[in-house]
Amino acid sequence: MAESVKNSEYVGHVAKKLTQEEIEKMQAQNSRLVSEFRANQLEKDAKKHWDLFYKRNDTRFFKDRHWTTREFHELLGLGTEDDQKILLEVGCGVGNFIYPLIEDGLKFKMIFACDLSPRAVELAKKHILYNPKNIKIFQTDITTENCFCEVDYSVNIVTLIFVLSAINPTNFRTVVKNLYNVLDIGGIVLFRDYGLYDMAQLRFKPGHKISENLYMRQDGTRTYYFSEEEVLNLFESTGFKVLSCSYIQRRTINLKEKIDVPRIFVQGKFGKF
Repeated sequence: MAESVKNSEYVGHVAKKLTQEEIEKMQAQNSRLVSEFRANQLEKDAKKHWDLFYKRNDTRFFKDRHWTTREFHELLGLGTEDDQKILLEVGCGVGNFIYPLIEDGLKFKMIFACDLSPRAVELAKKHILYNPKNIKIFQTDITTENCFCEVDYSVNIVTLIFVLSAINPTNFRTVVKNLYNVLDIGGIVLFRDYGLYDMAQLRFKPGHKISENLYMRQDGTRTYYFSEEEVLNLFESTGFKVLSCSYIQRRTINLKEKIDVPRIFVQGKFGKF
């Protein structure tokens, strides 16, 4: 599917205002919630569901993220011989973030990348650009203590892109604290995830909502939709300095299928000083 994400000029600090039809859709989601038993099973089987996801889709589902240097200028200018940085990608999947950076000529002293799914890790290691001399990819659960024990450098840049939304909200603070601990002084976290009232949230039918803004997909994976204030408070309360944090609007466009879908994300940069 030839799909792309196109920029719009809008960057905002106010959540989308819902139409009456959209309000009714959101209210209908509450008519039948995921049972507590099912919700607990989803938490217990999170790794299994993501492993099955990559078994079904292999490397075909997510497109390479060539937009990251445009959105996060901190990635540009990296790789000078005298100042190569240490990068940690959290939730690397099959490498759709790190390998486009390498293709674009960015150089790092070391790249660390991790994922919950062992299958995703193995697929990422099969990429033609994988070099164990300066890329270390490993499986870990970022909601646990000492999850970054394989990272034997102080990290300059952490990326957390469409990852936190797949995790139970009760673990958000633990995850962000783990990022804070692995970062060197002066390091930054680059964040993007699904925003409140994104079109995908409005499309969920009754029977998929687990709790406020948390949903179950058909394949058993979960997704959460963030408010800007929630993200800002989460990082600020964990010790980060907020460099930027806002809603951004984009459009997912598929010319072949005549699809033009508005999307809402929350994007931020957070520093450790």
